[in-house]
Order: sequence, then C-alpha cells, then structure tokens
Amino acid sequence: MKLNCVIIDDEYLAQNVLFSYIEKLNDLHLVARCNTALEAITTLNTHKVDLIFLDINMPEISGLDMLKMLENPPKVILTTAYSEFALESYNFGVVDYLLKPIPFERFVKAVNRVHALLSKGDELSSEKFDASIMLKQDGIFYKVLFEDILFMEANGNYIKVYTTSKEFLIREKLHLIEKQIPPSLVARSHKSYLVFLNRISKISGNKVFIQNYKIPIGAFYKLEFLKKIEHKY
Repeated sequence: MKLNCVIIDDEYLAQNVLFSYIEKLNDLHLVARCNTALEAITTLNTHKVDLIFLDINMPEISGLDMLKMLENPPKVILTTAYSEFALESYNFGVVDYLLKPIPFERFVKAVNRVHALLSKGDELSSEKFDASIMLKQDGIFYKVLFEDILFMEANGNYIKVYTTSKEFLIREKLHLIEKQIPPSLVARSHKSYLVFLNRISKISGNKVFIQNYKIPIGAFYKLEFLKKIEHKY
C-alpha cells in the first residue's frame, strides 16, 4: 500500500533529510513539503494524505497545536529535536516519535509501524473504542473518561480505579477491564497494576511515577512494559 505523505517542518535541512528518506521507499509518495502549520492545513484540506511527518517546534503554531485543530488527522509521525514532548504526544495518538538526527533505519521502522496499523484495520488505535468506560460502584454506573484515569490497582476480585478527581472501587477482574481499553493507552506494569501511559511522569528503577503515586514494575512484566514505552516514543 502506497501512502501519501506530507513533510511539515520549518527547517529546510530537516525537510531535505526526510525527503531523501521518502525517495528511497517505494511505499511512500510525497504530496507536499510544508514550512508552517497553516500551509499544512491547507494541504490536508485539498489532498488525500495518509501520513504526516510533523515537526513540533514551528513558528506561530506548533505541531502539537496543529494536531489539536484537526478533527480527523491522518497517521502522524512526530519529528523533533526535543524529547520532552514525548509524553504529551500520547494524547494525540501519534504512531511514532522520532528524535533528530533521525537515522534511516529508525525512519523505516516508524513507517513500517504505520503500515502495520493500517493493515490490521487500525486495531491498536483508539478509534474503535469509546473514549470512556462505565464503572459500577455501589449499584451506580459512572461514566469515566479514559483521559481522566491515572491507573488501576487490582486486589482480589476488586479493582481500585484512580482518576484525577476521585477513586472508584469496583468488582471486576483486571484482565477483563483491560480488554475494554484501547491498548495504545495502557500497559501492565505489574500483575496488579494497569498504568495509563499518558499519565506517567517518570520511570526510575522498578517504579512508575504518576503524580504522587509510586507504582511497582514487576520483574515478569518489566521487559514488555519498557518495550511498549520505547515503541510509543
């Protein structure tokens, strides 16, 4: 499948690197090179675009601010010299996060990831899931947005759900509730903990830090957990 793509970057040299990489891959077709977010929005409104390579730091409108303006953005691979935006990028469902200077091998890996998502019918995206979940506590159903959840902690037949505003105690199995959540949003750090990735502030040793909480990383889950973190960024 050939993907129509767009480069959005205010740096000419950075554009040239991406252009040279795209030229090497038969499964990519470059539609346009855009210097600003406004120029890119015009291109997206007038062309069919499957994938954008998007710089974050741009004048007037940043790459992330541009994504906030798009109702149905195509697949996005962020290209930036700054790693501090990686966590925030979770909120936009980007496919990959490439740090400049971008090695060609890493570029190919990111493009392959887009193909994998599209060929699977986008199973890993959140588009097939609701943006919220119903939690039953004391006979009452509460609608809770995924974006408000910090993490979940299992204890026997119960799960404590920590959100930004309150805690819920529900009778449920962790592996069953995990199936109701987009896989791109969460990772199991421990047999008893399901972590929402966009809430992670740092990872140190065998601990995940979310706000004032320290969540353990189990030895059995550590490799897969860190692999998922790496793939997201």
